[in-house]
Amino acid sequence: MKKKFEYLVVESKDGKNYILRDVEGKVQREIYVRDIMCEKALLNGQCIQYNIETGTSMRKPMEMFSDMKPVEAEVKASSKIESDPVLNFIHNESVDLRPKTLVMPDLKWKYLVRSAMRGKNIMMTGAAGCGKTMAAKKLVEALDRPEFYFNLGATQDPRGTLIGNTHFKKDEGTTFAESLFVKAIQTEDAIILLDELSRAHPEAWNILMTVLDQGQRYLRLDEHQDAPTIKVAKGVTFIATANIGNEYTATRVMDRALVDRFIIVEMDTLDMEQESKLLKDLHPGITIEQSEHIASIASMTRKEIKGEAPRITNSISTRISVEIAGLLEDGFVLEEAAEVCIYPFFDEDGGVDSERTYMKQVVQKYCGSTENEDIFNAEGVEEEENQNMNKGPY
Repeated sequence: MKKKFEYLVVESKDGKNYILRDVEGKVQREIYVRDIMCEKALLNGQCIQYNIETGTSMRKPMEMFSDMKPVEAEVKASSKIESDPVLNFIHNESVDLRPKTLVMPDLKWKYLVRSAMRGKNIMMTGAAGCGKTMAAKKLVEALDRPEFYFNLGATQDPRGTLIGNTHFKKDEGTTFAESLFVKAIQTEDAIILLDELSRAHPEAWNILMTVLDQGQRYLRLDEHQDAPTIKVAKGVTFIATANIGNEYTATRVMDRALVDRFIIVEMDTLDMEQESKLLKDLHPGITIEQSEHIASIASMTRKEIKGEAPRITNSISTRISVEIAGLLEDGFVLEEAAEVCIYPFFDEDGGVDSERTYMKQVVQKYCGSTENEDIFNAEGVEEEENQNMNKGPY
């Protein structure tokens, strides 16, 4: 927001020549205020309110000048940031390292960077396909630290993934093979990505409880009390992704004690303009019009499912939008991309009143189809024709 007023204090060494200082203590030589006003302000202990737009001045109580002065703590904080390499990286340098394909406010990005650098456990939440995993990976790239990735939603053997497995060999007998996760937690300054934590088996959550607890930070290799433990190395940061909400049927309700071990960073759903720009950045081979059409369709589905009587139960995620843009860049047309990327997510039960029919109507608006062209499947048309034939003559 553009500043409208400049507040100035009057100083004079000889009672004739006046100096105007702003709230930061800088002498303002380009601002003209009449000597008579400066004299009266000085005599009455007042400040000058200078209107930047009109160039006019008024005398005001000195309290107004004092209220506008930077708080001493803020000045000290700014000085501290500039002198401390870590703080300077968080507040200044890290912003330049954020890739343009990651649409995220500066504050949220700096909070992510700060949390990772301070060894906090981070849980990134948000709608499916909104870019949680990508944001986590971009953060790792920006920090240039060792990275380990584990998709906990896909594993069927939590203990084998997080601890290891026992093997029997004829010549060696029983041996224990540590998992990659064990190596990861012993790697100093590593960033460990725990993808789809909300889809993980509860056994995985139980194993991670002591690992993620800032007061414990160890992994127990077995369930019994005297089992050996492995300490988490210095500087290790855990970043988890999770879909939280009743709409995600494959997710489980996570234990509150587990969630409390993280700071939560919620990923925003992109608006139409942001998504269109992202698609164009990721796939420069498509036209601006194409990126806008894809973003418009996706935005419409997100608004529709939030309505009072939604005609669909799913929405198009940013991940799907990116896939559609990729198809268009590779020479497919929007109708073809919709056939493989959009329609399979929508129920076809109900004929002309189905979700899929509704989505075909939406997509048709952006396909440049002729006015009389029917985009619905041929089976529906053929069925209607057969019914008319069976009716026979009047």
